[in-house]
Amino acid sequence: MTSLFTLLPDSVGVIRAETKHAILVQLAQRFAAVYELDAQDVLERLEEREALGSTGFGRGVAIPHARVPGLKRPVAALLRLKEPVDFAAADAMPVDLVFGLLSPENAGVTHLHALAAISRLVRDERTHEALMEARDAQTLYALLANATDRDAA
Repeated sequence: MTSLFTLLPDSVGVIRAETKHAILVQLAQRFAAVYELDAQDVLERLEEREALGSTGFGRGVAIPHARVPGLKRPVAALLRLKEPVDFAAADAMPVDLVFGLLSPENAGVTHLHALAAISRLVRDERTHEALMEARDAQTLYALLANATDRDAA
């Protein structure tokens, strides 16, 4: 996919959630199931980061992220929400795409580079539009695989 983070097919999903907290719970559970992490620990770390300020990126996208001990490299997950949810984003728009990122505890600049790569992906107009229109996990994953392969070339 990309050299900056790992995104596995099972880490992409379409979900229903009614609150920001419910989204973070489902994101933590997905990270735990796919990358063999502790869901409660991931949730606590995501919520700690969120308490510093919303990771609502704008344009209907949130990028919750945290650092987690024991990881060898950054890992990602993407959730497409069936209905938009208020995420306290800077532009006040509700989100329907949640791109989670977990990095090793000491991943300083690597974490920032991975966040920047995700940010570039969702800022790209064609990619953003395609992700917003995708209705199933397979389509989302394929779009991301193609977009990140394009960026790596």
